[in-house]
Amino acid sequence: MNDIFDYLDELFPNPHCELEYNNDFEFLISVVLSAQTTDKKVNLVTKKLFNKYDMNTLLNADLKELEGILKPLGMAKKKAIYIKNISQKLNKLYNGIVPNSYQDLIKLDGVGRKTANLILSTLYNEPYFAVDTHVSRVSKRLGLVPRTSNVLQIEKKMYKLIPKDRINRTHHQLVLFGRYFCKSMKPACNKCKLYNICKNESKI
Repeated sequence: MNDIFDYLDELFPNPHCELEYNNDFEFLISVVLSAQTTDKKVNLVTKKLFNKYDMNTLLNADLKELEGILKPLGMAKKKAIYIKNISQKLNKLYNGIVPNSYQDLIKLDGVGRKTANLILSTLYNEPYFAVDTHVSRVSKRLGLVPRTSNVLQIEKKMYKLIPKDRINRTHHQLVLFGRYFCKSMKPACNKCKLYNICKNESKI
């Protein structure tokens, strides 16, 4: 694992989530909107969304208007309901503050395990590991987990493999590594220092 950590540190010395936000609420909404789409698309949409709405105005927003803004992301109808309900719950139950409890977070509409883990990791610097498609792909290719592993199995294995004090750092690095180097199609195998340990059957 040290070789992997060293290489990730070399590639991404200052890793961070690429979603753009100005406060905790905006980050929560951005993560929920990122389901089944890219951070790049989310950033374009949230720029327009947050120019018009904040938490206090979003809770009374017109759903059709929200759907129009969110349309480029897909699942616009469902996501519009999610973010409006989140705004209402935060105001009613949590005094407008994004919860720092996993159990509270997953009670919010559109928030599952991955989203809750990412919120706790990014906003509260808690050692939670979120498994997305990039992390799943990279961890399997590097032989860190069996190819048949599901997201929960991957998450549990990562807690065993990664020191607690670098859980958050390594998570972001694996996401970025999967996004820009170890891509699903045409991975940059010819310049990867982890090529020798890679288990990708189609590596070039």
